[in-house]
Amino acid sequence: MAALRTLETLHFDNTFARLPDAFYAKVTPTPLKNPFLVSVNPDAAVLLDLDPEEAKRPEFAGSFGGQYLLPGSEPLAMVYAGHQFGAYVSRLGDGRAILLGEVRNSRGEKWDLHLKGAGLTPFSRDDDGRAVLRSCIREYLCSEAMYGLGIPTTRALCVVGSEEEVLRDQVETGATLLRLAPSHVRFGHFEFFYWRRQFDHIKTLADYVIAQYYPNVPDLARGPDPYARFYHEVAVRTARLIAKWQAVGFAHGVMNSDNMSVLGMTLDYGPFGFLDDYDPSFICNHSDRHGRYAFRNQPDIGYFNLRCLAQALTPLVPDEAIKGGLDAYETVCAKHYAELMQAKLGLSDSWSADDVGDERLLRDLLELMRGSCADYTNVFRSLCDFQQAPKAKNEGLRDLFVDRDAFEAWAARYKERLHAEGSKDEMRAARMRRVNPKYVLRNYLAHAAIQMATEQKDFSEIECLCRLLRDPFAEQPEMVRYAAPPPDWGKRLIVSCSS
Repeated sequence: MAALRTLETLHFDNTFARLPDAFYAKVTPTPLKNPFLVSVNPDAAVLLDLDPEEAKRPEFAGSFGGQYLLPGSEPLAMVYAGHQFGAYVSRLGDGRAILLGEVRNSRGEKWDLHLKGAGLTPFSRDDDGRAVLRSCIREYLCSEAMYGLGIPTTRALCVVGSEEEVLRDQVETGATLLRLAPSHVRFGHFEFFYWRRQFDHIKTLADYVIAQYYPNVPDLARGPDPYARFYHEVAVRTARLIAKWQAVGFAHGVMNSDNMSVLGMTLDYGPFGFLDDYDPSFICNHSDRHGRYAFRNQPDIGYFNLRCLAQALTPLVPDEAIKGGLDAYETVCAKHYAELMQAKLGLSDSWSADDVGDERLLRDLLELMRGSCADYTNVFRSLCDFQQAPKAKNEGLRDLFVDRDAFEAWAARYKERLHAEGSKDEMRAARMRRVNPKYVLRNYLAHAAIQMATEQKDFSEIECLCRLLRDPFAEQPEMVRYAAPPPDWGKRLIVSCSS
């Protein structure tokens, strides 16, 4: 293992800063007032070859609270556009975040250091460029929760708090979040230059992304057109990502095209939410009055956003290749979702396109869950312990449903399906516990951690949730209370785009 580095010896390799000036504005973070460390993620520190012990230095909070610039960093704000709630907005960009630079570790991986809440940039519009402690904690926890679930995501190194007052719906305290990703290039980067008719910049950006993040795409053995293959790869990665969201019951909340990563990872945690009661029409964003980004709509919105990216790439990609990419998205998203749900049901035999029995088995279970307002995560976790003996009633699972007779009729069909493939309860249970989490970041859990942090300056619950969500599939008996469905007040929490 390579020697761990200090803050001053991180290995910066700022490739995005080498692009033409049209891609960004050079800026300097605005220091927070009296910054202090709220939480640090040692696992993320290792991604940078950074010694986690560095977090004990006052320079750590100072560096990621905007007071000091790290040697080798070249801070900038990226410019992009995007479709927000279906309408094109011509100039967005990093309005409350600054790309400090890119660190390359000893394994050859490159990580953006993207500081959310770093102050005003030329793209802040009427905003103050700040983030609040509440939103930073939510993103910090959720990005690591998603990583624990095996879902592609940005990571989070730390949250830095302050004594600075920030006005939202009420006065809150300002904070910063340092998030990590191989790249923060979005669909909206390409849209910005397309609608400005700056097609040379589209090519420059595509060449950059392909060279940096899609090294196999230029391989001529795979075909002559790297841009068409690039679009296809983005479509497939996006399809697999959204299928994973649907399977685990995650609602992003703001699937604008400027919040879509060209690397197929979850980007920009705002008003997200995991399903509690199963409701396919679940809307986690208080600002989404028409339900555009409701849970069940996410696959269709992914398709819409890929069409936006396709339009931006039309100077480089022929129409037939774009259609092929969109077709691949639909096929892969449906296929991967089916595979994931098959695993959640503990079925080892593959579903075939001609066999509607398994699809109906899943659909009927979800409908039972919807009718009973049954907890999505807990039903699938309880299903791991399903017994297929003829006289087994599976009372613990059955009692999660209002219509118990309907559940027992479904359970009889499920037993038949398991028997048909020779399923063994113990082996199946072990497989299912590896794909059906016991714990997810429920909104009420995040809310409790935020309350303790903002009202008492007690950050212990943040650390507790980080430990819990690092291994969400393990039983963790001492943490079982975190698997409980939310209390009534926890189901009525309002989450908006405000950060």
